[in-house]
Amino acid sequence: MTQTLPKVFIDGEAGTTGLEIRERLALLPSVQVISIATEARKDPSARRAMMEEADLVVLCLPDEAAIEAVALATALGDKAPKIVDASTAHRVADGWVYGFAELDKSQADAIRNARLVANPGCYPTGGIALLRPLVDTGLLPRDYPVTINAVSGYSGGGKSMIESYEVSRAAPAFELYGLGLTHKHVPELARYSGLSRRPIFVPSVGNFRQGMLVSVPLHLDALPGKPSLADLQTTLEAHYRAAELVRVASRDEVAELKGRLDALTLNGSDKLEIFVFASDTLHQAVLVARLDNLGKGAAGAAVQNIKLMLGV
Repeated sequence: MTQTLPKVFIDGEAGTTGLEIRERLALLPSVQVISIATEARKDPSARRAMMEEADLVVLCLPDEAAIEAVALATALGDKAPKIVDASTAHRVADGWVYGFAELDKSQADAIRNARLVANPGCYPTGGIALLRPLVDTGLLPRDYPVTINAVSGYSGGGKSMIESYEVSRAAPAFELYGLGLTHKHVPELARYSGLSRRPIFVPSVGNFRQGMLVSVPLHLDALPGKPSLADLQTTLEAHYRAAELVRVASRDEVAELKGRLDALTLNGSDKLEIFVFASDTLHQAVLVARLDNLGKGAAGAAVQNIKLMLGV
């Protein structure tokens, strides 16, 4: 008897994230990817037909288009597919499950049982991975003033930024942006980190295609419990002990780095690494998350969520 494979439709598969997701799904023999004809990609009736055929739809669209796509799928009623939305449109919306499986012990099951999952942003993935375990255990107060610094490869900026680096070559070698302090990732960072006080988020982009470092500096003697390096290390290790894709580097590994960290090491991988650089003498620490912004920061997380939602 031939087994029917679950069908996945990527709405927006021609974009950077869509192509990355498709490549990863091609390696999964337990799912079938269905595609729309190129000339019909913007045809609502054709897209609706694909959604009706699919068990799960991945949205790799701008926010407004993603909202319209959700309405199109929801109108199918009982035939509506499950949805993974890779846009920022629904990350803090009611009725959507946040697609960071390592958030806490219950999150993977929440994703597994969800119909609507919002894929995390690349920057928030790193920031939340660093902060949430500390907030959950009380090492970091919810109302603590936190600064999150990050640098990403230019592929995280979408089509226009990619073209500015690869085609026109008009972009600078390094650039801070979002200095109006209203970056669209801040609400997501605050909510899922468990913070009640709005963090300061300082993103930047470098002249490399992909790779990401997200860092959080801490004055340990300003925290209520005055945690040590060992406290931070133990807390993070305990949180991610059973995680498949997130790993906390050992203190020996951190020492071998001699205070330097390359942003590109995990390119092509769906993993995320956490590093604790700290000095008990100086009572200071810098927590760093390293990931591929197109991997665990986008397509890798989407495929992780797809596998959970489809049970494959």
